[in-house]
Amino acid sequence: MCSIIGYSGNESAAPVIVKGLRRMEYRGYDSVGVATESENQIGVKKGVGKVADVNSKMNLEDLPGKTGIGHTRWATHGKVTDTNAHPHPSNSGKIAIVHNGIIENFEELKEQLKKDGYDFKSETDSEVIANLLQKNYNVSKNVKETMITTVSELRGHYSFIAMFEDGQLAAARFHEPLIIGVGKENYFLSSDVLGFIEQTDDAVYIDNGQFVLIDQKNMQIFDFSGKEIKPQITKVSKEFADVYKGDYAHFTLKEISEQPETIFKAGENTQDAIKVSSDYLKHAKNVYLTGSGTSYNASLVAKYLFSKYAKIKTESIIASEMQFSPDSIEPNSILIAISQSGESADVLEAVNIAKKANCKIISIINSLTSTLARESDIVIGMNCGPEIGVAATKSFTSQLIILYKIIQELSIEKIEINFQEISTSISKILEEHNEIKKLANEIKGISDIYVLGRGIHYPIAIESALKIKELTYIHAEGIAGGELKHGPLALMDSNVFVIIINPDDSTYHDTLMSAREIKARGAKIIGISDKNSEVYDFWVKLPKTDELTYAICETIPIQLLSYYAALEKESDPDYPRNLAKSVTVK
Repeated sequence: MCSIIGYSGNESAAPVIVKGLRRMEYRGYDSVGVATESENQIGVKKGVGKVADVNSKMNLEDLPGKTGIGHTRWATHGKVTDTNAHPHPSNSGKIAIVHNGIIENFEELKEQLKKDGYDFKSETDSEVIANLLQKNYNVSKNVKETMITTVSELRGHYSFIAMFEDGQLAAARFHEPLIIGVGKENYFLSSDVLGFIEQTDDAVYIDNGQFVLIDQKNMQIFDFSGKEIKPQITKVSKEFADVYKGDYAHFTLKEISEQPETIFKAGENTQDAIKVSSDYLKHAKNVYLTGSGTSYNASLVAKYLFSKYAKIKTESIIASEMQFSPDSIEPNSILIAISQSGESADVLEAVNIAKKANCKIISIINSLTSTLARESDIVIGMNCGPEIGVAATKSFTSQLIILYKIIQELSIEKIEINFQEISTSISKILEEHNEIKKLANEIKGISDIYVLGRGIHYPIAIESALKIKELTYIHAEGIAGGELKHGPLALMDSNVFVIIINPDDSTYHDTLMSAREIKARGAKIIGISDKNSEVYDFWVKLPKTDELTYAICETIPIQLLSYYAALEKESDPDYPRNLAKSVTVK
């Protein structure tokens, strides 16, 4: 997963590119690089580190020229080194590329190119694109023909931007995002609208299997066979321009703090889609839910809700696992696909499998212009605004709110959910961070944390453990309360902290009994509840609410605890190591 950007226009390219890369850094932050063309010469500067650090050290913005490309990397092939950073020039130096995705046949292409006399400096799969383009351009002397030949030889999921020594840009998309920003006197190419939203809100979303040619005056789009495609310009929501931390130290804290407002926006303006979805679900032969990471955990909450309140049996499937049992998807069923970005490779593959079985696709998604949105029959928008922090926070609660709204439509006894009360409860939790900060200091040196919950609180325990892992690098595991005696109790000793999700509902007394069993083995107990107990070594207070909606509120203290524990460990909560926001490669 990487961010790629290209620019062609009347301004100096490098500063524009660096600014765009800063806004897209959540997609990759191992290394950064920029290449520009000036007087038929391509100059490249790149290095390991975040955009601001590399720019300060290498003066990326000083590269001359009005055409350029840039990249931030999240490593897939090769270590995090200056050499493996993008852009990658061809052997001749007359072409340079930036790439997002994976070239599956890079090894065989590399061997053939070596036989043809091409040398390779990096360990990446990406460098083969630069030399393959050079080889094909040497034959055709035509950029369009070069692109047609090159994409026919590549296998995998990718998007790339190539810059030629005459200043032309060429870019291709195959199962990885690529968007054109159209300005008055300039063009942008980017993996994300954040790369150019400050410059223009006119965008062209390149379809799968298409490539684009751009110079300072013209833009042309073609399919991979060479047939020209008429561009369709779309207005991008200006909310994407609001990607600033403001007074917050980190995006993660800002996004946690936005949740009292974002829950009201979830499903807003797509209420008709919620009603139509509910009608389809009432008559569905089978219902499947899928997602990855936090979105999968949201599907586990949905499974509980559908069963208890609508008497609809559903199956939650981890998106990456669906390829190994595609025949388990019954034809003419419904798949609910949950994704923040709408570009997650595993989710898109799961959707493709379901569509082959003639399933109807309902997506719950934050980006209404994403690939998943275009592949879906019904789209329900989270509308929570850009989420830059790699660990999902406000998108998770937005997903839950939409699922609750669907359940409200489906419920047999017509439940009424008080969303204002949920917002007020979240606000109360956010008002006082001091106790959670103290607790973060207590756990910073711990090597193992377990999170226990029952019923609907078990999926929240799994999600809580994920947040702790992502942000603090502490091993964490979600445990079903009833399974404690079936293995996990063997792990309990004085070196362990256990978070007990225990609101005062139908699960309270059984979960409190589990806490006593754990405490008897010497472990420290953190109780997350609206009711204190002598069993708890630490108590994180929840506001009193009803049994149905505790699940939304109780995730907030864990988000805060994970954030502050990350600070205690001197980790960057916005950019956890080895992780990227939008996992667009398998």
